[in-house]
Amino acid sequence: MDSVNKTLYIPLYGKSYVSRKGIIMHDPKAEQIWAAEGFPLKGKSKSKWLAYYLGMRAAVFDRWLEAQMDADPSAVVLHIGCGLDSRVERVGTQGHLWFDIDFPDVIRERKRYYQEIAGYEMRGVDVRSAEWLGSVPGGNAIVVMEGVSMYLRSEELKQVLGQIAAHFDKVRMLMDCYTAFAAKASRVRNPINDVGVSQVYGLDDPKLLEGDGIAFVGEHGMAPADLVGELRGMEKKVFKALYAGSIAKRMYRLYEYRRDRWT
Repeated sequence: MDSVNKTLYIPLYGKSYVSRKGIIMHDPKAEQIWAAEGFPLKGKSKSKWLAYYLGMRAAVFDRWLEAQMDADPSAVVLHIGCGLDSRVERVGTQGHLWFDIDFPDVIRERKRYYQEIAGYEMRGVDVRSAEWLGSVPGGNAIVVMEGVSMYLRSEELKQVLGQIAAHFDKVRMLMDCYTAFAAKASRVRNPINDVGVSQVYGLDDPKLLEGDGIAFVGEHGMAPADLVGELRGMEKKVFKALYAGSIAKRMYRLYEYRRDRWT
């Protein structure tokens, strides 16, 4: 895999780490895959503070997705940038048609650990190409795009959202983004540097992606108080200073978008 695709090992490690500790989220699949892969992370990418944060980020996405699936039982689920993540097992398809989507070489790796079943498919595609949507049923869609936007220029990101909006009647999407400041700082101070990535992109104004019926809904936090509360003592204090305050917000945001055909 190329350097960008190797970044999938960083959140995989984070989820396996917190799952082994019995906090934030239960993810035995992440534990299994991490033990088997043994990818040699180093430096900041193997920080326990980052592991806590990535575990919390995944839990926030999971919670949002579950709520959306409950609210729209007929919607298709698109997990863009799935990597080796076990979200489909943690959340369950619950009768929804679910597509896990990533680059072809990532999906080839993923298929070593996951099997397609009725209602669950994996697609190895470049999400910037609209062709892959042709084989996905229309109607309504719930989209999670975690750890993806920072590798796409804003015009590419807007194009992806527009293609999804054109294909579906109704869309609900949750997406994390770097700020422009974080993108600049990431050239020298980011865990992804440890796997060879230095070029990323940031988005300060979420409304820049509006268009083609896509509207910005609001912002979500990535360090909920109940999950931060699972840390103890000085760990809790240090984590809150690093990842649950103004410093974190200056670097990293979580945006929700929607598209309703009739608006």
